[in-house]
Amino acid sequence: MASWDVLRELDNLRREIDEAFRGGHNRQLSSPFLAPAGARRFPLVNVSEDEGRVYVEALVPGVDPAGIDLSVMRNTITISGERKPFVEQQGQVVHRSELGSGTFSRTLELPADIEPNQISAECRDGILLVTLAKAEHAKPKKIEIKLS
Repeated sequence: MASWDVLRELDNLRREIDEAFRGGHNRQLSSPFLAPAGARRFPLVNVSEDEGRVYVEALVPGVDPAGIDLSVMRNTITISGERKPFVEQQGQVVHRSELGSGTFSRTLELPADIEPNQISAECRDGILLVTLAKAEHAKPKKIEIKLS
């Protein structure tokens, strides 16, 4: 006798509902129940830091790097741009179109205030790499302890 797994059934139902609502459209559902949190955000990012810098890596496959806009203010960064839609060729039959298109904007809070004149960015293999120098007041200070 097979056991019934309610969580597996709910996951299957979520996938079927997602597929039904997506059918023929290039949109993702925004309901937290129907779409995983990571699926609603573009671009996906990694944020890390060391003593003097903050690093942001953003996945931007299929996005023209010349069309990406970056803005930084104090401790926030905004990455915005546009992913061009899939263009169907003459005589081509599309069976599935899941790559999203349209404009995007993602604002992230950084772990420290940033020095606005010391920011560099490059795009390589669909990954946007941004290096931001921390503001002097945001860098850790070593305090010497005197023995008495």
